[in-house]
Amino acid sequence: MYTKRAVLWFRLDLRLHDNEALQEALNSADEVIPVFVFDERTFMGRTHSFGFPKTGKYRAKFILESVRELRQSLRERGSDLIIRVGKPEEEVFEIAQKARANWVFCNRERTHEEVKVQDALEKNLWSVGQEMRYSRGKLLYYTSDLPFPIQHTPDNFTQFRKEIERYVPVRGPLPTPDALPSITVALELGALPALSELGHEEFEPGPKGSFAFQGGELEGLRRLNYYLWEEGLIDDFKESRDGLIGGDYSTKLSPWLAQGCLSPKMVYYELRKYEEQYGKNKSAYELFYHLMLRDFFRFMAKKYCNQIFFKTGPQNNVGLRWSNDRSLLEQWAEGRTGVPFIDANMREISQTGYMSSRGRQNVASFLVNDLGVNWQMGAEYFESLLIDYDVASNWGNWNYMAGVGSDSRDPRYLNIISQAKTYDPKGEYVKLWLPELQGLPPEKIHQPDQLSFSEQEELHLRIGDDYPRAVVSTNKWSG
Repeated sequence: MYTKRAVLWFRLDLRLHDNEALQEALNSADEVIPVFVFDERTFMGRTHSFGFPKTGKYRAKFILESVRELRQSLRERGSDLIIRVGKPEEEVFEIAQKARANWVFCNRERTHEEVKVQDALEKNLWSVGQEMRYSRGKLLYYTSDLPFPIQHTPDNFTQFRKEIERYVPVRGPLPTPDALPSITVALELGALPALSELGHEEFEPGPKGSFAFQGGELEGLRRLNYYLWEEGLIDDFKESRDGLIGGDYSTKLSPWLAQGCLSPKMVYYELRKYEEQYGKNKSAYELFYHLMLRDFFRFMAKKYCNQIFFKTGPQNNVGLRWSNDRSLLEQWAEGRTGVPFIDANMREISQTGYMSSRGRQNVASFLVNDLGVNWQMGAEYFESLLIDYDVASNWGNWNYMAGVGSDSRDPRYLNIISQAKTYDPKGEYVKLWLPELQGLPPEKIHQPDQLSFSEQEELHLRIGDDYPRAVVSTNKWSG
């Protein structure tokens, strides 16, 4: 009897729930062979223009944990996961050839590097008469459900939101299969690589991090359940999302969403269930708002393609000028600017791979507007370090902060001292990450560069020795 086989190439969709490629493979084939490839260019390469490690240790560890859990979930349902390290267009092609597969199924990606890989794989498969079949796995909304073609998507998020939220339904998440067909083809399963094989030393998360992230579908679902149902933290999301310390000030769902361990549709439907039980509230809508914003950035990436990566952005704004000053970038990245609120946030990301939304906006504004450094350098640095790096969201947000995004007019300029005093009034966050400033009182903590010599003596803090001199006087924001 002829067996129809499909290779299922997992990418940024490391889950079994609401996985359209998985469902379509199961509906089309008698046997499904799940595969994940650690792309050597992604894990051991460098960012495009400025040469940062492309995938830092925090995200690499999170992905390893996610792939390990995915393999276990597949095994529990009678299948397994073929793991390779190399180039997907070669490794998946080889597996498809050996298995005499009819198709390779995957969830389609839309940004340049990912598209190059899927196109190369498709070309290789065509050469032997095999076919790629694409599904959609990242979005809250399906493009086919939108009231406009992608090229006519509104450039302004507010307009986009108003046009879709009332009239476009969110489709329900697809179920998790109870059982899967076993793999009958003789294929080497492949071992999960160690972190050291991906170019990083093993490490333990530091004690100061706001949250101990662990990769995997089950961990993402547990976090969603904890945030909504166990603790009811969603009720305060609108007020607490700009917090800086602790595990509960925001959902912390972004790493699982970024790697596809958690479906945005699943988050949406859990929100709806919560509202049905406890009533609608502004905080639940605020989370829905951010899920829509995530979709918006992805649609902009699809609409403007590589322009989101260009210095002039989707606006093609040639009037703005920034420098590629490596020295200033390093001071910013290492938390040595002499501006405590900026330095605390930058030390957090370097030591944990995570930073609050409020922190990201402030450090981006500071780099672009106050240091005059090329925003692309900041975007690539975030690409390297962030545990929750998502191509469209990262570059879309940097476009917006730099004033080159589709709906921007001018760079978004933030008053760093005003922000610091609003969101860290007692300096607790600053002192957590800058222990050398522990002795400063709340009224001095955010502007140590303004301390007189006698105040420095009294507080046992010497600016220039114990803490860097400010590269930008904090008087700039307090006048």
